[in-house]
Amino acid sequence: MWIGFTGTGRAQILGQVKQSYSDARERHIVHGMLEKLFHKTFTVAKRVRTETDIGGNAVSVAFAACTLAKQIFESLSEATVLLVGAGETIELVSRHLVEQGCNRLIVANRTKERAENLAREFGAEVISLPEIPEHLHRADIVISSTASPLPIIGKGMVEKAIKARRYQPMLLVDIAVPRDIEQEVGEIRDAYLYSVDDLHSIVEKTESNGKSRRFRPKRL
Repeated sequence: MWIGFTGTGRAQILGQVKQSYSDARERHIVHGMLEKLFHKTFTVAKRVRTETDIGGNAVSVAFAACTLAKQIFESLSEATVLLVGAGETIELVSRHLVEQGCNRLIVANRTKERAENLAREFGAEVISLPEIPEHLHRADIVISSTASPLPIIGKGMVEKAIKARRYQPMLLVDIAVPRDIEQEVGEIRDAYLYSVDDLHSIVEKTESNGKSRRFRPKRL
C-alpha cells in the first residue's frame, strides 16, 4: 500500500490503513504486538482528529476533488456523480458534494452493504461494481477511490459511455493509488481525467494554512 502522498491530516490514508488492517485480520496474518500497534495508531489518530483542527483543514484529496468539480460545473445540483468505492475517502467526498448542493449521487462498491450505509446517509443510489458499465453514461462526474490492484474503469467502457451521452463531457477524478481508471481514458475526447498528481496544485494552495498545526499532533 502506497501512503506517500504529500500532505497533513489525510483521513483517506487512515482509511487505507484501516482497510489493510481489516483485510489482514480476515486472513489471520496480524496478531500480537502488531495488532496492539494498529489499535494504538487508530487511538492516536482519533485523538488527532477530535482534539485538533488539523483534520478539518481543507488540505484533503477529497476536498480537492470536489473543488475541481465545482470549478468545472457551475452548479453541482444539476450534476449526477458516480462514486466508486465506499471507504472513508468516498465518505468525505460525499459529504463535501452534498454540502455543495449535489443531490444526485450513485455509489458503486464491491460490497453493497457498505455502499448502502452511505446511501442512507446521503440519499444515494447503490449499484455493484459489475453494474458500472450500464450506468456510467448517466454520470457527469466520476470520482473513484478503491483498494483495487487493477483499474476498474477502462478506456473502452468510457468510450461507450461518452457515445451514449451523445458526447456530453464527463469529468473523471481518480484518487486511488494504484489507479482505478486507465490512464488512456485521458486520450478520449470529451472525457477529462484527473489523477492524484493533478490535484496537487489545489492541495498546495491550502497546505500552507496547516503548517502551524503539524506540531501539536506529534505531541499527542
